[in-house]
Amino acid sequence: MNPAAADLHAMSVADCVKLINREDALIAQAVAAAKAQISALISAAESGFSGTGRLIYLGAGTSGRLGVLDASEAPPTFHVEPGKVVGIIAGGDSALRISSESAEDNPNGARGELESLGLSDDDTLVGIAAGGTTPYVRGAFEIARNFAPGITTGMITCSAVEAPPSCEHLIFLDTGPEVIAGSTRMKAGTATKLALNTISTTLMVRSGRVYQNLMVDLRPTNDKLRDRAARVVSRLTGLDRDNSLKQLDTAGNNVKAAVVMHSRSVNLETATRLLENARGRLGDV
Repeated sequence: MNPAAADLHAMSVADCVKLINREDALIAQAVAAAKAQISALISAAESGFSGTGRLIYLGAGTSGRLGVLDASEAPPTFHVEPGKVVGIIAGGDSALRISSESAEDNPNGARGELESLGLSDDDTLVGIAAGGTTPYVRGAFEIARNFAPGITTGMITCSAVEAPPSCEHLIFLDTGPEVIAGSTRMKAGTATKLALNTISTTLMVRSGRVYQNLMVDLRPTNDKLRDRAARVVSRLTGLDRDNSLKQLDTAGNNVKAAVVMHSRSVNLETATRLLENARGRLGDV
């Protein structure tokens, strides 16, 4: 129980907002305290992810939704194929909108989806369980290990629990009791999203999908993203907006290729080959 919220039912709107905001201010501190554990998981995942390995999130309820959310942002932001970062939620995609509470009680519930992925030793499985006891999540690690003995495994939790069998990296985000007791969609959920942001973003940076602090692998699939891509090309080449857009057109909307074509005075075919030789790392071309 959170003693500061004992009289929550009787609070004014202003006091309710003040209390929730005060509790939310503790979230970043909880994530900061787990920096070493987060870094260890990322370091273990880096080599595999930079090659053919995938980042796979798995959870139930809010935890599962957060994993799916982070996974869904990867393709447009970093131009990775949809299967590079995967989100699995107990109960399947329908559970994203309609809760499927009973699905989390089955420790073998993830077997079918994990098997269908064709897991390899280069993959990384990150289980997400705010309470740390969800059978669906805890059971998934041994299932994954049976399919891929060398897979990297980690679990994000907001409770002080022991790591499940076959889970190498335990990330404990000590967010403390919720304003509404047990409502882990609040502080625990927010802290989890911060941790997921850190994991996926750092892996993308380390695998060459970011140059300086720019999304050089973004996929300009709408007007907003095309404008952003043009600004990235402009910043890295010195071209004005109109010429940056023309360069993007010539490069088939590939930001990295557009930059290399300009900086090295080469055609698209040569720019593509140079990038392939540099394993997609713009700074190495």
